Amino acid sequence: MDDINIDTYKIVGPTVLSDRKTYEDFGFSEKELKKKLREIRRTLGDFQNTMYAHGEYSVLICIQGMDTSGKDSLIREVFKDFNASGVVVHSFKVPTELELKHDYLWRHYIALPAKGKFGIFNRTHYENVLVTRVHPEYILGENIPGIHQVEDIDQRFWDKRFGQINNFERHLAENGTLIFKFFLHLSKEEQRRRLLRRLDLEEKNWKFSPGDLKERKLWDKYYACYEEAIDRTSKAHAPWYVIPADSKKGARVIFASILLQELKKYEDIKEPELEDAIKANIDAYRAQLQKETE
Repeated sequence: MDDINIDTYKIVGPTVLSDRKTYEDFGFSEKELKKKLREIRRTLGDFQNTMYAHGEYSVLICIQGMDTSGKDSLIREVFKDFNASGVVVHSFKVPTELELKHDYLWRHYIALPAKGKFGIFNRTHYENVLVTRVHPEYILGENIPGIHQVEDIDQRFWDKRFGQINNFERHLAENGTLIFKFFLHLSKEEQRRRLLRRLDLEEKNWKFSPGDLKERKLWDKYYACYEEAIDRTSKAHAPWYVIPADSKKGARVIFASILLQELKKYEDIKEPELEDAIKANIDAYRAQLQKETE
């Protein structure tokens, strides 16, 4: 949808999440939104094939959002028409024992996409300035020199961590990784409805955890942390987009439209030309193959 104004969702200065919409369907029916998504994702799939042949760029897509914001289903639906070998999804959970023996960015660095591929981080390195900020006691598990108790974690610690994340992303961008960061902006009331649905539908029960309700009580604290993280790390080379997420189908169309519009700007991403020697002998190669059927 080239008619979507992606600047509406792109963060270029201080943002107040409570001032931003959580619902958008553009007045389309669910059927119309599904059709528009199908059209966009096919084009995105074609772009990935071209990008693979070009071989100079990779794409890193970072997706954050509160529980039930629709991260998993968005990934499933938007990238359905991609070559399976051209997109790799990583869902980052609680750090493992091995991961905690490295710095907090290590597990993200080793999961980065190779040139020609799309990498999707479902929850990202930003958990290290979000959930750990709401629960600073988690930082103690990282065994950082000089950090032995929660009281050691001051504002200077978070300032340094934001700087490290910005440096990490700048390094990636300077070496050919196109970075897109999305926050799925869900209303508290819509989350309540989705949690209830997990309880009401037996096939969805497995998704529910009592911990979801504990974290829900910290909603305002999480959103304050999201606002600061987004404001301090939305850069020209690694922008944040805030996507209304109360309508899953609307969110998917916005997400896919932003990707397509932004990727189209890279006009240098083209399939490579055949070498002159090969091009000059195409007719001979064709004749050779045709003879095999005679």
